[in-house]
Amino acid sequence: MIIPKRLKIILLILFCVFICAILGYIIIEKWSLLEAVYMTVITLTTVGFQEVRPLSPTGRIFTMFILVSGIGLLAYAAGSTLEFIVEGELSGLLRRKRMEKQIQNLEGHYIICGAGDVGKYVIDEFTKTQREFVVVENNEEQIKKLEEDKNILFIAGNAAEDEILIKAGIRSAAGLISALSSDKDNLFVVLTARNINPNLRIISRAIDEGTVPKLYKAGADKVVSTEAIGGLRMASEMVRPTVVSFLDTMLRERETTLRIEETEIPIGSPLAGKTLREVDIPEKTGLIVVALKEKETEKYSYNPLPEVKLREKDILIVLGELKGLEKLQELLKRENV
Repeated sequence: MIIPKRLKIILLILFCVFICAILGYIIIEKWSLLEAVYMTVITLTTVGFQEVRPLSPTGRIFTMFILVSGIGLLAYAAGSTLEFIVEGELSGLLRRKRMEKQIQNLEGHYIICGAGDVGKYVIDEFTKTQREFVVVENNEEQIKKLEEDKNILFIAGNAAEDEILIKAGIRSAAGLISALSSDKDNLFVVLTARNINPNLRIISRAIDEGTVPKLYKAGADKVVSTEAIGGLRMASEMVRPTVVSFLDTMLRERETTLRIEETEIPIGSPLAGKTLREVDIPEKTGLIVVALKEKETEKYSYNPLPEVKLREKDILIVLGELKGLEKLQELLKRENV
């Protein structure tokens, strides 16, 4: 918790009063350090214990000064602390209410269950690629981290509960990622999510390979084994380090966000029926066409030739900046190419 500057100043003044009181009793009354500390404590706390020794007239005036200033500062410090706590709680409550309203208006967004060691990378990627998403988290420590980022929408609660997923907008969401640290928890989330929204795309994390078929049976569209991915990464680092370095650089580049993305050619698109040469995607968008997935055959054409014709519902896989993808989306909807 961050202590406000005002409260820090009050505490510093109180400390100075405490030190001055001790020194005052030592100088004025000629008391020992222990006697001076004791007198200072019972004066500032107003407990009313008996004085160490009878005070001189100067000592009594000094004690009255310490008593009045100390009580005033303590009362002010207590009030400021209470105000800080209440304001913090109130602002947190108001922010969550605002988030709930924002989430209610979302459509086609993604739900990320778990903001831990895996979920935080999903959050980072979705943030960089400007996807709308809602995080569902039940861990208090992770919730505090989410509260620090004012741009992240989140719901505090158990992702396996219907009510929590409904609050996260599961009925209007495009997909859900279950990245919890327990296979059992991921299994419950997948079951619950599939029951609420049968059309939802669900991706689940799997820790134990034996859980993978269970997650598919529960309704997951894809299951990602973190151990398998880790093993493949280690093998790639050994045999193709330059490729791995290229991909890492592409993903972590800060000035420009480069990604391999996919986009479907919608029904009625002006691009349908035209060849890649006629459309000239690289020239108009700055994107590189890496592959084309045909709707009818489900086959991929890697580095497709310029003569390849585009059809409705085909999926283009492209490499480039996000702004290039936005241009491609506009191109797909434009009446004239």
